[in-house]
Amino acid sequence: MHRYRSHTCGELRASDVGTDVRLSGWLHNRRDLGGILFIDLRDHYGLVQLVARPGTPGNEALAKLTKETVVRIDGKVSARGAENVNPELPTGEIEIEVTEVEVLGEAGPLPFTINAEDGVNEERRLEYRFLDLRRERMHRNIMLRSAVIAAIRSKMVALGFNEMATPILTATSPEGARDFVVPSRLNPGKFYALPQAPQQFKQLLMISGFDRYFQIAPCFRDEDARADRSPGEFYQLDVEMSFVEQEDVFRPIEKLMTELFEEFGNGRPVTSPFPRIPFRESMLKYGNDKPDLRAQLELVDISDVFADSGFKAFAGKHVRALPVPDTAGQSRKFFDGLGEYAVEHGAKGLAWVRVGEDGTLAGPIAKFLTETDVKTLTERLSLVPGHAVFFGAGEFDEVSKIMSAVRVEAAKRSGHFEEGVFRFCWVVDFPMYEKDEETGKIDFSHNPFSMPQGGLEDLETKDPLDILAWQYDIVCNGIELSSGAIRNHEPELMIKAFEIAGYDRETVEQEFAGMLRAFRLGAPPHGGIAPGVDRIVMLLADEPNIRETIAFPLNGNAQDLMMGAPTVLEEARLRELNIQLRKPAAPAKEKAGAKDSVARDTGAK
Repeated sequence: MHRYRSHTCGELRASDVGTDVRLSGWLHNRRDLGGILFIDLRDHYGLVQLVARPGTPGNEALAKLTKETVVRIDGKVSARGAENVNPELPTGEIEIEVTEVEVLGEAGPLPFTINAEDGVNEERRLEYRFLDLRRERMHRNIMLRSAVIAAIRSKMVALGFNEMATPILTATSPEGARDFVVPSRLNPGKFYALPQAPQQFKQLLMISGFDRYFQIAPCFRDEDARADRSPGEFYQLDVEMSFVEQEDVFRPIEKLMTELFEEFGNGRPVTSPFPRIPFRESMLKYGNDKPDLRAQLELVDISDVFADSGFKAFAGKHVRALPVPDTAGQSRKFFDGLGEYAVEHGAKGLAWVRVGEDGTLAGPIAKFLTETDVKTLTERLSLVPGHAVFFGAGEFDEVSKIMSAVRVEAAKRSGHFEEGVFRFCWVVDFPMYEKDEETGKIDFSHNPFSMPQGGLEDLETKDPLDILAWQYDIVCNGIELSSGAIRNHEPELMIKAFEIAGYDRETVEQEFAGMLRAFRLGAPPHGGIAPGVDRIVMLLADEPNIRETIAFPLNGNAQDLMMGAPTVLEEARLRELNIQLRKPAAPAKEKAGAKDSVARDTGAK
């Protein structure tokens, strides 16, 4: 018999009754019923019940051991009585009569309970992540991640893509989020950067003549954590294709996502085909560029209705309305609750009216509306008895942010929200440029390496804020899985695009010398995308926080509490790297997410 096991803890069945077996695993739980010990033994494959009767060597040994001690046991498979069968366990029809126990790894006092979700705080869980990963939910999430990545690889190869690796040590880039940098011992005073994404390398692969590339790529960005973004590092399905237009990229990715979410989504329906929503339409109808289409309500721009209104709260402001049908049975608590929710998201309040049985409007602002206002609103919003309308007014961005959140919450509270589905969409036609509110400077709004839709002519003749790019996002249930683009592969067009954003020719030639040299030696049209693996698994696992799908994530302060990173380097090591430290200056107020929206080929942190 094998030194540690003849079977795993999850494979024994009623057909194995009478078999002598050897198992190894962790002591998951223990119950003492009149001196008879019932032990749950756990390994990677499952759980099995052990029985150690009084007076046996197994009983004496197992009675003294703490939970999570690793043991090897010998025993015989026996059938459980009909009244003791556990239908929730694959091994629930049998148990093991223990004859011998060997301790392989004894466990001391535990910092938290493994066999129950006992509300331990996240910092503690991350400090003892190796214990946290023993929990059933966490183990299931990590195995789901493994299965998803294996399926992605298989499906991408079937779609005609070839997996290739790109460098981890590379050059810093002036665009995108902050780089993580690595000092070079052999080149004093110089630094490598860890790649924020393999953006330039995958384009260079296309220029090198490889037609369809993919990689499960590690990416590194020095940026703050969010529920859907882990600080430090993340993984993405990096994809690039040659001789393609936008729809050519959409087809294989849409097929991949549909199959992936159908395979691992536990029967939840998947949108097919994915609707295409222009960026500006998305901002007006949904209040953001990552719409949650499970919410079956839409915003309506009614700024013109109140442009010259005597109602000062709306006059001259951007005004967005949210019509909500079927609210006749809602109490005042429903309206007040949404108002409180809006305030929590930055609003000063939430104006509303409701449509009565006779078609008249009632509510806090009804008295301020003229007959013309009421008529126009009724026609524009297709109002009928039972409708309610919520209003947001102010600056465009502010109103969009608040009413975006109100739209989803109102849908949930009014029964207009689909649960248990995956609603995908493509957001397309992003503006090439945006204006910095503080400086007034024109900057890239998305990915600086994207092709403008009108080519050089638009760059030379149009207002920069009116230029659209061949850029796109893939969104599922309000989560941005990825950004992508058809690339700008023409040198002069690329230089002109950067000039509009304030980069002179010399800077562009210097910073992107490798790319420009490649473009000038025969570059095919190409484009790509990079869906975030972590976010895909987060959605499939139905987890609200991305860290629950990563084996060893950093905490919100980008620290590894288990390994103690980042660490302090000794003086000798600093000298070897030609580094001299200085005390940090008082922290300056940085613009949140500076440059974060520029090189967003992934959006999949």
